[in-house]
Amino acid sequence: MTQPTARPPRTPAGLLEGQVALVTGASGGLGRGIALRLAAQGADLALHCRTAVAAAHEVAARVRALGRRAVVLPAADLTDEDAGRRLVAEAAEWGGGRLDALVNNAGVQPTRDLAGMTAAHWRAVVDTNLSSVFACTQAAAEIMRERGGGTVTHIASIEASRPAPLHAHYSASKAAVVMHARSAALEYGPYGIRVNTVSPGLIDREGLAETWPDGVRRWRENAPAGRLGSPEDVGDACVFLASPLAAWITGHDLVVDGGMSARPGW
Repeated sequence: MTQPTARPPRTPAGLLEGQVALVTGASGGLGRGIALRLAAQGADLALHCRTAVAAAHEVAARVRALGRRAVVLPAADLTDEDAGRRLVAEAAEWGGGRLDALVNNAGVQPTRDLAGMTAAHWRAVVDTNLSSVFACTQAAAEIMRERGGGTVTHIASIEASRPAPLHAHYSASKAAVVMHARSAALEYGPYGIRVNTVSPGLIDREGLAETWPDGVRRWRENAPAGRLGSPEDVGDACVFLASPLAAWITGHDLVVDGGMSARPGW
């Protein structure tokens, strides 16, 4: 049976025209897809990366090919609160003093059994996936508040509510990311700042079908949409939440999983 393929984008161009956006972790597959979708809708992009500088520059070149401005801001270790704040400040300075949208995408997803997990293992994941979100959001909100508003989107995961084996630290960090967004939406809402999360399901990447064939097969068999997600699927959700179409949406977790969450667990 032929598997369904992703449909071409149908979003009208220009939803984010004139916005300045910062995407953390923009050199990887998911970050690249998010950045390019934002650029296709009119946003100029500040692209954070920690080590994959060459890959980030490739993303920047593709953003410019879409007619938008782009800058690469490398070497920010977002587990360091001060580094996160500097990153946001640099992005806003490059944007002429403005930052309209922040996508907190940077994260890690190691595997380790809970019984063998150390506090150091735990902190490495929580600091990267959660503490970085706290610092970058706080810094961005200060800038957005002065300009009358903006949007922040955290990339969470369906594992925030449906944990997987060997992912206790990851699942816990993503559940906390969802609640951070709701808390931030509550406190920053009066200043015109909307904060939401996008929770992807299994996103396809190069080599995934070869390294995890059983998991890919089971996902395709069980997902109502019949396919894995793509970085562009997540990027489209980020575009929507950063756009005027979502003007009355904040504190929301937008699940992007091809319907997998609708499957019964029994």
